[in-house]
Amino acid sequence: MSLIKIEHLQKKYTESMPLKDINAEINKGDIISIIGPSGTGKSTLLFCLNQLEIPTAGKVFLDGEEITDPKCDINAVRRKMGMVFQHFNLFNNKTVLENVICAPMDLLKIPRAQAEKEGRELLKKVGLEGREDHFPEELSGGQKQRVAIARAIAMKPEILMLDEPTSALDPTLVNEVLSVIRGLAEDGMTMLIVTHEMRFAREVSNRIFFLTDGEIYEEGSPEQIFENPQREKTRAFIKQLKTLSMTVSSLDADISGITEQLEEFGRKTLLSSRKMRNLSLVVEELIVQIASHYRQTQEDVSIHIYVEQSETENSVSLEIKYQGSAFDPTENGDELSLLIIKNMTSELSYQYTRGSENNVNQIHAII
Repeated sequence: MSLIKIEHLQKKYTESMPLKDINAEINKGDIISIIGPSGTGKSTLLFCLNQLEIPTAGKVFLDGEEITDPKCDINAVRRKMGMVFQHFNLFNNKTVLENVICAPMDLLKIPRAQAEKEGRELLKKVGLEGREDHFPEELSGGQKQRVAIARAIAMKPEILMLDEPTSALDPTLVNEVLSVIRGLAEDGMTMLIVTHEMRFAREVSNRIFFLTDGEIYEEGSPEQIFENPQREKTRAFIKQLKTLSMTVSSLDADISGITEQLEEFGRKTLLSSRKMRNLSLVVEELIVQIASHYRQTQEDVSIHIYVEQSETENSVSLEIKYQGSAFDPTENGDELSLLIIKNMTSELSYQYTRGSENNVNQIHAII
């Protein structure tokens, strides 16, 4: 028997209907990532499951009991369904340990000594040993989210639901939270995760729900969804994930800003760390060379960058376009820069096209 069964679930607001017809079964031990475009009801689905939002129609069963029945003891249900929110929702006036143990003591009536012992073990599990007496304001975003995870699993839930657990974090803090979730997956925790971290979804999940148009439009294994999606909107979404377009409007380019966007692109998709490093270095070297040249010629140039991951995921295509007089940074740049660019690309070409109104420089590289 499934742990959770969802039948024709709907949620309607005055001017929108994010959930039109959700049907699914979640089995014990499943790790399901819910992906899809923004605003398609992914978070709403989690909130309807634990009744933080009351569904407009449909039924949800937990362990065979209909929890959408008005007669159901929803507080008892919520004890079985741990919830981790985007923005932590910690009690700022309580210490880290107090945040973890207050619900087990109040709701499960666990003695304080036992709750503290188990709470300290959970904090150690999520890498926060020694932080028990700190307050939330003394923690980083990643540490706050790890406290929130420890607090949720302190209730010994049958399923843990996580709503974009890394979306409020600085990119440098994401991995520490994802590492904790990976550990829970290895321990067999049943999880339902709304996420935009596609690498994580692929590596950790055994099932993917692609949510759009108010329904689970397609579901399958990570391999199927990411490598061989069957339906048109899923294919379009996965393809979009694998492209990045940027415009550098000033020759005084913020290289760190460009690198951050590239790293975010690589993190959300499936780029290996080596490919990501090579891509960042090649883009950085080319942009620096182009900007340096046109500052000297005093031309006002805008640079357009387009990155696309190949369908086979073995390579990345890079295209850089800029208008102006002819300048080929793949041949006429700094010697060290040229060495970096050529060593990190398997294909590299430059083309200059004269137009009636604009002349266009175009660089194409495979990384």
